[in-house]
Amino acid sequence: MSNAIVIRGGHVIDGTGAAGLETDIAISGGRITEIGPNISASGAETIDASGKVVSPGFIDIKTHSDWTLPLMPQAESKIRQGVTTEVIGHCGYSCAPALPNKVEALADYLSPSAPWLSFRPTNFRDYLDQYPALSVNTVHLVGHNTLRLMAMGMEDRPPTPAELEHMRALLIEALAAGALGMSSGLFTAPGSYSDVEEMVALGRTLSDQGARYFTHLRDEGNTVYDSLHEAMEFAEQVRVHVQIVHMKLSGTDNWGGAVKAMDILADARKSGVPIDCDIYPYTAASNPLKNLFPPWLQEGGVDAMIARLGDANMRDRLREAIDAEGLNNFGRIPNWDAIRISISPDMPQFAGRTIADLAAERNIDGLDMALDYIVEDHGQTRVLVGSISEEDVQDFVRSEDVMIGSDGNSVAPYGTTGQGKPHPRFYGTFAKVLGQYSRDEELLPLHKALWKMTGGSAKALGLMNRGSLREGYAADVTIFDPVTIAERATYEDPHQFASGIDQVIVNGTTVLRDGEHTGALTGRTLRRQTDFSMA
Repeated sequence: MSNAIVIRGGHVIDGTGAAGLETDIAISGGRITEIGPNISASGAETIDASGKVVSPGFIDIKTHSDWTLPLMPQAESKIRQGVTTEVIGHCGYSCAPALPNKVEALADYLSPSAPWLSFRPTNFRDYLDQYPALSVNTVHLVGHNTLRLMAMGMEDRPPTPAELEHMRALLIEALAAGALGMSSGLFTAPGSYSDVEEMVALGRTLSDQGARYFTHLRDEGNTVYDSLHEAMEFAEQVRVHVQIVHMKLSGTDNWGGAVKAMDILADARKSGVPIDCDIYPYTAASNPLKNLFPPWLQEGGVDAMIARLGDANMRDRLREAIDAEGLNNFGRIPNWDAIRISISPDMPQFAGRTIADLAAERNIDGLDMALDYIVEDHGQTRVLVGSISEEDVQDFVRSEDVMIGSDGNSVAPYGTTGQGKPHPRFYGTFAKVLGQYSRDEELLPLHKALWKMTGGSAKALGLMNRGSLREGYAADVTIFDPVTIAERATYEDPHQFASGIDQVIVNGTTVLRDGEHTGALTGRTLRRQTDFSMA
């Protein structure tokens, strides 16, 4: 239950992109009730924020925490870096809908990402209505890959009219339940099997419903600019807002293109195309190991994929494809040391090891090691892929038009979610931007960095009454020490909370007090019809 709170003496940066000032903030009934100097604190809890920054709670615009929040409702790795709202269900992957005869197929499909999650038959409304109480607010997307899996499995072909209508019906049900929009993962099966006609049909449904579209580009590597134009043409054709998630230029052949990519997006916005993007501030990506190879490998599901990998001719075909173009969606990597095992449910002892290291032990080459690993871990392996240049990361961080999203899960160093070696972005994304890039390297001022993770993200989402510190807005507030805020997670030792976050308030209740989680589960499920602008 929220109570009255007065935050006194902090340096308030309100999330609008403006510089901060010293003032007080009063909170009551889950809302900000007053902002100004010398607010009376009679009967209210007082937080002394002297020497600290008071900002809106951070909005993690791009996450996959739907894979872990049911297991980790305290959302510790996110709360402890100042996040109060997560957008989940990205890249075409969502945990609902799950049709009764397709539950096992969905669990199998998501096993590299959600190996410990239980699945059950559900439509999207029941999924949202029965979602557990959490410490963070959540915004839900329905995944195109999941819709396609439910309607037609892992078939590499256009949908029949009946199958397309089935996808549309599932999409409409999810949007009516409160999903903000649809996500796509056009880089991997089965989303990569879709053609323009299929996507436009679903896009028009989004437009008709006043919903939004979030896309993992069809390729972030060698044809990234073609994929950018595909997303812009989609936005223009169906008249729907597009969010390009974790924008990057992947593969050594494509490094140095961040400014060109941002210029393309800026020109599109100037011509009236509603399009935004976000990034995570790291040079390594993360994906299921099976997704690094051509999508045809996965046609028919996991068992069919494993059978193909027992065929020497199929391996030769994969080798030729990689020699010619590099890895699917990732382009050319420097070497197989760039691929590191992150999560390996059946072989957890190898978490943190590189493919090159394991290949040397077996006296085989890196490609055969990667393919053998897929077979031995039954397609469940998740890896880190070092395929991005630091120069591009910094160029994206400098731009106030590029939002910040972790692309990570809510986890903790203990329990089920403490297994494996996840990407350090799970623990450190926001602290890294504020500490390393803003404070230490001075790539951008603090108030501009905060805009990218608060008001800017709220604007990109159409989220109302959050993302800024204003009277009447929801009391999602983060208080941090600008001198000590820092990422502590590393690739070798990722399970380390960020430092410097002192207090986090979610819907008027303190969830993090003096750096310690209170156990409060006061997050809300934010729904399209009530919490977002439909314009």
